[in-house]
Amino acid sequence: MEVAMDSISPAWLSDFDAAMIRYFLIDHADAGMDEAVLLRYADLPPQAAALQFGEDYELQRVDADWVAPST
Repeated sequence: MEVAMDSISPAWLSDFDAAMIRYFLIDHADAGMDEAVLLRYADLPPQAAALQFGEDYELQRVDADWVAPST
């Protein structure tokens, strides 16, 4: 999904996508984010925005080690 991002800085979006890929293996397009959704996170630094988006939508991080529950 390619959307014109008139209100989003191209540098911020590039850094946000890099963080999303690092943490969740998806970028904003894969996540279905349009400009309205991105604008909710654009006041944060890109890395913090990616982490907040992942928390808001309960995305599983790929950079965290999985720990089996103790029995």
